[in-house]
Amino acid sequence: MTTEQFFYRNAIFSKRDNSVAIIDLNDPEKKREDMEPWFGVVYQLADGQHTIEELHNLLTQKYSGGAPPDLLRTLLSIIERMADAKLLILTDVKTELPYYLSMPYELMDIDKAKNLLSKDNASGN
Repeated sequence: MTTEQFFYRNAIFSKRDNSVAIIDLNDPEKKREDMEPWFGVVYQLADGQHTIEELHNLLTQKYSGGAPPDLLRTLLSIIERMADAKLLILTDVKTELPYYLSMPYELMDIDKAKNLLSKDNASGN
């Protein structure tokens, strides 16, 4: 893994208040486990259009007194763990997300998302 790589989410997520969770599109209330806050932040920003370095730069700017010295190491650890779990995919090129991964469940047209997901699964994507 390098900071020049792009990263994108690989599962449908829900965002309620400040909590993020991976969900099953067909049963969104089933076994909802909220992510730890830092994991949720990274997951929401995993849009396939930005590199790990760009994520680090964005989050660094959020600290008025300067970012913690271990911020990059923390982000790399989170991304690695999520990639190992197949929740994030690392790539060397920008990646356009399919509709059903592009936004939280609460903002989707659910029928459209299910239809597109079904088509992608049938074609092996």
